[in-house]
Amino acid sequence: MPEADARDDKMFYEDIPWTASGFFLKGSGSYDWGMSNRLARIFRPETGRTVMLAIDHGYFQGPTTGLERVDLTITPIASQADALMLTRGMLRSTIPPTHRGAIVVRASGGPSILKELSNERIAIDMEDASRINAAAVAVQVFVGGEYETQSIENMTRLVDAGFRYGIPVLGVTAVGKQLTRDARYLGLATRICAELGAQVVKTYYIEDGFAKVTSGCPVPIVMAGGKKVHERDALEMAYRAVQEGAAGVDMGRNIFQSASPSAMIEAIGHVVHGGEPPAAAYDRYCEATRSVPA
Repeated sequence: MPEADARDDKMFYEDIPWTASGFFLKGSGSYDWGMSNRLARIFRPETGRTVMLAIDHGYFQGPTTGLERVDLTITPIASQADALMLTRGMLRSTIPPTHRGAIVVRASGGPSILKELSNERIAIDMEDASRINAAAVAVQVFVGGEYETQSIENMTRLVDAGFRYGIPVLGVTAVGKQLTRDARYLGLATRICAELGAQVVKTYYIEDGFAKVTSGCPVPIVMAGGKKVHERDALEMAYRAVQEGAAGVDMGRNIFQSASPSAMIEAIGHVVHGGEPPAAAYDRYCEATRSVPA
C-alpha cells in the first residue's frame, strides 16, 4: 500500500482566492482549452501578435521565385517565424519534425493559376490536420467571386470540424482582379468570415480605412503581405497595420524574395512585437544585410 499523505502543513492558501484569467486574443474568450492553446502557439501571449511566414504559394502557382528549394531557403529561417503557413505536402517532405514553431496548414485548393481560382474545394481532412499537429488551418474565401458560396461553405465545414478537433480556422480573404481592394469590400469580407465562425481572418492592408476594417471584425486580423515591394515599404506597411489594429502579419514574398530573408523576418519581428519604427527596422535590416556573405 502507498504511504498515506498525513502531513498537516499543506498549503491551501485559504486567504488567496482563485483567479480566472481571460484569454488575451480578441473575441477568443469562449473556446475550448485545446483551441486556445493552439492560438497561443500562433500569437505570442506577451504581445498578442504574430509574425507568420507564408510559403504556401505553390498550391496554385507551382515553384514560386524564392521557393524553388524550400529546404535551402526556408528551413534555415523557419525558427524565426512564430508560425509557418504551408501545405501538408511541403510540411511532410521538407520541414523537419524537430521544428517547434506553430504550423498553419493550407486547407483549400483545387484550381491552378490556369483556371478560375475561386473554384476551390476543401483539400485536407481535419483528422489529418490533427495528425500533423497543426495549430490552425487556412481556407481561402472568395467574397464576390464566381464561386463565393462554395468557398464560404468550405470555410464553415472546416469550422465545424475544427470545433470537434480543437483546431482554429484562418479565413483568408481573396482579392482578385475583379474585386475592389478598399475598406468597404475588406470590411464586408472579413466580417463575413468572422460571423460564420473563423477564429482568425487574414486580409490586405489599405492606407485608407484599415482601422475601420479591424475595428469591425470581432476576431483577430492578420495582415497579408501581398506582392513584393521594397523592404522599407514592407516594414512601413507592417508597422501601420499593427498600429491600426492588426494582430500581426503573414508575409511571404516580402520575406523570402528579399536580399536577406533572415534579416527581413528579424526586422519584421521588431516592428510587430517591439513596435519599432519602420526607419529603425530598415536600418537594422540594412546592417544585417551588409554582414551577410555575398
